[in-house]
Order: sequence, then structure tokens, then C-alpha cells
Amino acid sequence: MKIAIIADTHWGVRNDNSVFLDASKNFLENVFFPTINKQGINTIVHLGDLVDRRKYINIQTAKRLREDFIQPIIDRKLEYHQILGNHDVYYKNTNDVNAVRELYGDNFPLYDTTTEVTIDSLPILFVPWINVTNRDQSVEAIKRSNAKVCMGHLEIKGFEMFRGSIATHGEDRSLFDRFHTTMSGHFHHRSTDGSIYYLGSHGQFTWSDYGDERGFHVFDTETLELTFIENPYKMFSKIIYDDSNLAFKDLDGIDFEKYKSTYGKIIVKNKNDPYLFDIFCNKVEKAGLIDWQIVDDHLNLNIEDDSDISFEAESTIDIFKKYIALSSWNTNNVNKEKLEQTIVSLYNEAIGFAQ
Repeated sequence: MKIAIIADTHWGVRNDNSVFLDASKNFLENVFFPTINKQGINTIVHLGDLVDRRKYINIQTAKRLREDFIQPIIDRKLEYHQILGNHDVYYKNTNDVNAVRELYGDNFPLYDTTTEVTIDSLPILFVPWINVTNRDQSVEAIKRSNAKVCMGHLEIKGFEMFRGSIATHGEDRSLFDRFHTTMSGHFHHRSTDGSIYYLGSHGQFTWSDYGDERGFHVFDTETLELTFIENPYKMFSKIIYDDSNLAFKDLDGIDFEKYKSTYGKIIVKNKNDPYLFDIFCNKVEKAGLIDWQIVDDHLNLNIEDDSDISFEAESTIDIFKKYIALSSWNTNNVNKEKLEQTIVSLYNEAIGFAQ
């Protein structure tokens, strides 16, 4: 039997921006549910952070969540399991008050405490967000479990919260050594150490997610094989402009259409012909980007590829991290790792992704 596993959907992300609601709908209608239909999947497990805000939900967002995700599940008569994430709960010290229960009541199983569930004869330990109230019960259940598989919304040290930023706080990975496979939401970047799998979010939410593969997974309860299904809808694009060897006739050969419905940055490496650049930008605009900006790459020399683009073309969080890493503070007085962790936490709090 196969199970569809999705995590960190964050309905209402970016201040309930309709662009991200539409992107989720495109993914669900054209990738997620068609895959479920094609593979004959009848069970879905959500690993937490169904919604984005802990304190409230926008009415339009609630409507879109119901219409685009919950109702198709009901219409298909699918079995749905919801594990609570930290963004689903109102208080930070308890899972008792949560958006999922208030929105959907008893419509489907909701896991606010660590619970062992059997799906297709396979015992699976469901672990919701661990806080001070449920910690003892959760840790004890994990240590005593005989299940082969653990699924949860976990914070484990040593894994990437997003590319290049390692979590220095959370549970020790040894707590989950007893399981053949552990799958978790919470960190939006996909990563694994061979037995623990952070499955990542279904879509891209910030510029820090640029170039990062997103999607959902299909889990085989017999073979314990985990298969990634990629979301082809990217939210962020970088477009390199270099007219050193570019002529007007070359513009017709550029596929601007692939940047449609994305946030874009035009990275200007060389601009020798202002008129040619205006025509290029006009074609970018006509391609139907959501929004785009021009980044003058005057700080770089001899760029080989996109990964070499300067701070101006990078995300805010990347700039913070590089500044901290390159700073010459006395390390006896400044713990750079802790400072980075604090900055990341404050940044995420500001954009609605408080860890």
C-alpha cells in the first residue's frame, strides 16, 4: 500500500498572498491529486504546519484551504491523518488549542499527542510538535515504541533548516535510532542522513528557497521505500543579462515564458547597449512575472555561474549569514553560531515563519 505524505503547506503564507494560494492550487490540481489518482493512493498523512499563522487565519485563506485541499480529499473519500506542527497551535507550551481542531473538528484524525497508528498492518508512531507539556509523554513513547516507522513534526539537531543553515538546537538524532525510517516536517529543505528524512515543504515561499526542490512523497508500507514527487511550479527566478555576446536577433531565441508567474531578479553582468537592455526588460515584463527587479552585479568579476552572484542577488538571510561569517569579531566575546541562530529566528519571525 502507498501513502501520500505532505508537510509544511503553510496556508496563508506571506500575509495571505493570493499568489502563493494560487501556486498551491496549481500543484494540488496538476501534480498532487493526479498522482494520487494514478497510483491508487487512498491515504494521506500531513506532517504538520497545515496553516501558517499560530494566532488566527484569514477567512479567504480558510476558504481556499477548504476548497483546494480539504474538499478534494473528502470528495475522493480518502483517509487523512493530520499531525500537528508548531504553526498549527495557538500556544507555544501546549498543543491543546489548535487551528486544525477549530476548523475541522472531528472530520479526520488529528494527532496532538504522540500516538501509534497502524496503516496497512504497519505500526507508525505519529509525533506532533513537542513542547513542555507533552515532552515527557512524547519522549517516553518514542523510547518504548516498537514501530519501524516514525512520522512527525520534529526539531532535530544537525539537519538543515534551509540550505546552508544547520539546526544547533532540538532533539538529539539518537532518540530516533530505534526506527528504520523517521520522516519529519518542520524544516522546509529536504535532507536525510540515511534513516531520518526531512521531507521539506511542498512549495517555495521566500528567496531563500530559490533553486530548492520542493514537492511531496509517496511511501510504500511494504517496502518502506520513499519516492519524491517534485513540484514543477517554481516561485523564484534569476535571469542573467550579459550583452557582451548578445544581439537583437538572439532575443527571439530566449524562452522568457518559463519565468511566467514567478518573482524574478534580472542579474546584470554586462550592460553595454541600453536600448538592447530595454528591449530585454520589456520581454521579461510581457512574460507575465508576478514581480521583478534589476540587480546590478557591479561587485563581481569573472562570474562563472549563478552560484557566484553577489550579495545584491542573494536573499536577505544569506546576506546576514555571510556578514556574520566574514566579520572579524573576537570569537571569545561573540558566539557566531548563536548569533546566526538568533538572527535567523528573528528574520523568520518577521516574515511569519517563526520556528
